Amino acid sequence: MKETKKIVRISYTPRPVQKKIHAALETHRFCVLVTHRQLGKTVCAVNHLIKMALDNPRPYPRYFYVAPFLKQAKLIAWDYLKRYTRNIPAVKILEGELCVQLPNGARIWVCGADNPDALRGTYADGVVLDEYAQMKPDVFTEIIRPMLLSRQGWSVFMGTPKGQNAFFELFNQARKWAVKEPDIWWVGVFRADASGVISPEELTRLRADTPELIFRQEYLCDFTASAQDILVPIDSVLAACQRAITPEELRGAPKVMGVDPARFGADRSVIFCRQGCCAYAPLVFQKVDNMTLASRVACEIDRFHPEVVFVDAGCGGGVIDRLRQLGYRNIVEVPFGGSAMRSGQYANKRAEMWHEMAQWIKTRGILPDLADLKTDLCQVRYDYDAAGRLRLESKEKIKERTGKSPDLADALALTFAAPVCANQPTGGRAEFTASEYEVL
Repeated sequence: MKETKKIVRISYTPRPVQKKIHAALETHRFCVLVTHRQLGKTVCAVNHLIKMALDNPRPYPRYFYVAPFLKQAKLIAWDYLKRYTRNIPAVKILEGELCVQLPNGARIWVCGADNPDALRGTYADGVVLDEYAQMKPDVFTEIIRPMLLSRQGWSVFMGTPKGQNAFFELFNQARKWAVKEPDIWWVGVFRADASGVISPEELTRLRADTPELIFRQEYLCDFTASAQDILVPIDSVLAACQRAITPEELRGAPKVMGVDPARFGADRSVIFCRQGCCAYAPLVFQKVDNMTLASRVACEIDRFHPEVVFVDAGCGGGVIDRLRQLGYRNIVEVPFGGSAMRSGQYANKRAEMWHEMAQWIKTRGILPDLADLKTDLCQVRYDYDAAGRLRLESKEKIKERTGKSPDLADALALTFAAPVCANQPTGGRAEFTASEYEVL
């Protein structure tokens, strides 16, 4: 006789943003979750543990919720674990062990990373590490990771940014691993301005009542809030995403296009259109050859009618040649490593373009509200060379540190390669419908 699986309902209704998180946690083995305060990540994690434990058909499943300190774990998670399991039939709450035993024999413990040796020698089907920034990295590498081996268990690393520490390094590494193994690794960032958990009115009050660096770190998930070497801060980008303008105000402003070709590989080819202070949503392509990209650029030129099209000369030689062959005379190649117009102030052309773009963003620029663009803009560091000239972190180092190149931001920076004047009055946005953000 076939055994009928019993349905167990948990008294938990996830918020929309928590549903997105659950979907990712259930389909990836290793997850890094960066959230703003009050999103409900601990409730989300506890219920993820409960669901996974109930669904596990193996004998004697073991799961662990780990916080930096045992007292903290008991205060934050133990009550949640008891609350969401108490209505499950035949559940046993082992108060002395801070453990819950479910009817299928699965157990969930609440632990502190301040006594990690207590976990040695056991196995785990799944582990949640909450507020990972406050833990020593060897807690995972020396203790938790070996626990996952025999059952090929999973782990979730959660937290809110606290500067550029071990959690920041894990975040950067995980983004690279997620590119190489997208079915295994997942990285999620949920800021208060986008999660929908905190109302815009309350967020405005929080911003007024909270020191700027703390607000950026705790609510905007900005790992660079305390860093002094980020060229474009996240708060400037968010402000630019919220600005608006009418078509009449754009009338007569020059139209410029930036094209950053990537050819094949993990990098993206990007077409970015800008008219005056307004940048439109870019077109983004992956794994397209130069001829295909040139064709798409030609279509955008015919639709947008830019005065100038600036193309990165690094990988764009074929695109440039093809566009000129097609009869387009407004194509300008830009070597990122070439000399700046103000060579005494900037180490190369790339630094000059990025600085011009940064000033535009901070003062009057209007940006499309795209997560990838925000990330690209806010991850580039700068310093000064021996001659006192501004220079940017190389694209190679950025890619090594974060796992990908800031292609969207580079394409936008190309629109600042040189001053451009409008040839004739135009109708601004009324004449141009912004392209939808797409990945091909």
